[in-house]
Amino acid sequence: MRILITGGSGFVGRYLCRSLVEAGHRVMVVSRSPEKAQQQLPPECDIREDVLAFTDAAPEAIVNLAGEPIVAKRWSEEQKARLIESRVAITHDLVALCGHLHEQGRAPQVMISASAMGYYGAQGDNEVTEETPPHDEFAHRLCQRWEGAAEEVRPYGVRLVILRLGLVLDSGGGMLQKMLTPFKLGLGGKLGDGKQYMPWIHRHDLVRAVHFLLERSDLEGVFNAGAPHPVRNEEFTRTLSHQLKRPALFQVPAFVLETALGEMSRLLLTGAAMYPRRLEQEGFSFDYPTLDQALAQILRE
Repeated sequence: MRILITGGSGFVGRYLCRSLVEAGHRVMVVSRSPEKAQQQLPPECDIREDVLAFTDAAPEAIVNLAGEPIVAKRWSEEQKARLIESRVAITHDLVALCGHLHEQGRAPQVMISASAMGYYGAQGDNEVTEETPPHDEFAHRLCQRWEGAAEEVRPYGVRLVILRLGLVLDSGGGMLQKMLTPFKLGLGGKLGDGKQYMPWIHRHDLVRAVHFLLERSDLEGVFNAGAPHPVRNEEFTRTLSHQLKRPALFQVPAFVLETALGEMSRLLLTGAAMYPRRLEQEGFSFDYPTLDQALAQILRE
């Protein structure tokens, strides 16, 4: 297939582009820095600066991963607007591309558009599936706007899949990369009381799920992209320290995070026990279903 990727030079996108090229697909990537992206991606990738530059290529599938990192800066009102705009604007551009191609009878067959576990907001101890009502807060409203922009592709006959991502784990980037140094030094510890859930997924399984959803033409709608065994922060802390054979005796009090990060601290102090009910119901199986298995493989690498 001809597959267009936004966010292709990111932590998930790089791995996805490689796997799609290896599977024989023609991969097209949107990047504001094509030369830099070309250094990170397989040479077979067709990299252009603008979504609409791919009108001539007529992608058969789209995977939309673009968006400014949510923890890059403190959440001022200006930063909140940037976080929303970085996701909504490129999604609108993809919808416009689909509309243009639809007029020519060449609309893509499918668009897989990322969202995040933040859609559900703070859920306490609730078991969270794709049907769980959200708790209204900024993270939810951000994801709601992002998903709403993607929904506009449906009138063009494009099958839409929304992937609500958990924390993506692997070597070489993401949240785990930031945690490894303090944990290796024996300075790791839980955040707040440690009771908040941290839904997670190995990057390998996330990319496998994208392949699965690209190929299954009968599937659409929302899918939770998290491993089947979400853990609390205290369990994540214990498991990582055990795998590294280092103590994790410290604790970062909630008030310290709230003072340092403001509203953004909710990402670290609240969470959701998010389960991949629909993926499992449709027959997807995880290579790394438990955190122990995932971290063991990652740290070996």
